[in-house]
Amino acid sequence: MSSQLAPAAQPAPATGPAIPAIDDRHGRDDWRVIVVVFWLTSMVEGLGVSQVFAFLPTYLSQMGVPQAERLQFVGLFTSLIFIVGAPLVPLWGVWADMYSRKAVIVRSCLVEAVVFVGVAFSREPWQLALSLLLIGFQLGNTGVMLAGIRDVVPERRLGTTMAIFGAAGPIGFAVGPFLGGFVLIDGLGWSLSQVFLLSALLSLGTGALVAIGSREVRPSVVPQGSVVSLAFGAVRGVVSDPAIVRIFAIYFVTYLANQLTRPYQPLIVEGVVPAGEGLASAIGIVIGLAALVGAVAATIGGALGDRLGFRPVLAGALVGGGFALLFTPLAPTIALLALTVLTFTACNGSVGAMVFSLLSTEVPPERRSATLNLVYLPLYAAGIIGPIVGGLVAPVTGPGGPFVLGASVFLIAALVVVFRVRSVRQPAAT
Repeated sequence: MSSQLAPAAQPAPATGPAIPAIDDRHGRDDWRVIVVVFWLTSMVEGLGVSQVFAFLPTYLSQMGVPQAERLQFVGLFTSLIFIVGAPLVPLWGVWADMYSRKAVIVRSCLVEAVVFVGVAFSREPWQLALSLLLIGFQLGNTGVMLAGIRDVVPERRLGTTMAIFGAAGPIGFAVGPFLGGFVLIDGLGWSLSQVFLLSALLSLGTGALVAIGSREVRPSVVPQGSVVSLAFGAVRGVVSDPAIVRIFAIYFVTYLANQLTRPYQPLIVEGVVPAGEGLASAIGIVIGLAALVGAVAATIGGALGDRLGFRPVLAGALVGGGFALLFTPLAPTIALLALTVLTFTACNGSVGAMVFSLLSTEVPPERRSATLNLVYLPLYAAGIIGPIVGGLVAPVTGPGGPFVLGASVFLIAALVVVFRVRSVRQPAAT
């Protein structure tokens, strides 16, 4: 890959205009503004997507989908979010580094708004499926924002800033269902369509904020050459490094269990709270509070990893998350259900925080931007496989089956970490 990379001061490729790379010693005075803008963008994205996840079963019921088909549709529809977008993620990363990170992020915000408008106006399952397929063109912005943050934040504040940014998505996932269910639907009497339209407006707002309220952040090394070859080169750079492969595999396993179970959390809530008044609030409280605790745990997990070491904290988070998933479908009350979901989300967030920190410190500078741009590929792969498997299991076992399967994935992964993973490098002590 090094043969395809050149110092930023060299001319840009003939296929696009020259844009100077950021000087590492210059322009850092506004790094806080960039972090805030990217944080809000990630939070709003999580807010809107979480509302789709949380209220998808209810929306399908309103469309007249029978219960047996609904269990299958929830899994299959969730996988549609990632099927189109995953192959495009390496390309978005290369385009961002070659031409404009801002343009790639704004593109995501605009597609996001179109998706939520499409969901809001869907009246048949096939219309909803087409709207969710469009989310694939929205993906690929988080890695670009991570790379931009890595290039402007002072080294001494990188770990804390990464943890704060990593909390943006979980906070959005907390605010979305709570705002939509407790405040807007049950509180103000809004329809689900109105909730999704509000998310579309917020997405347009973040797109304008990125375009107007932040400057362009160029990578310290600008890629040169064919976009396709650079994209495949970035993927090869990841799969050829055993340490990075292990980190990506850990992230994949974590999200596989997450994507197996997340679509069925609202259905578990339905088993405790009957359909009707109060159901939307219960969904919002359980799923929203769980995501909020996960956001807080992302910073705590990173601190524990620095103090105790990556492997023991990772193994502990996997064990805790596995048992939490196992007990979730058995919870008889909303309070106990919330506790199990909170525990799982906290453990899941701890793994994510350590993955971000490891990648931002261990990857060599010449490959750092390309690797961070690909950081969510494990999520997208799990986002395709997990819901499909869940959609096949749930009609046979009921909504509790994916949780048992997800718990098995977490606990087996914990055993692998304890007995097999030995050489994941640790960040240098400061």
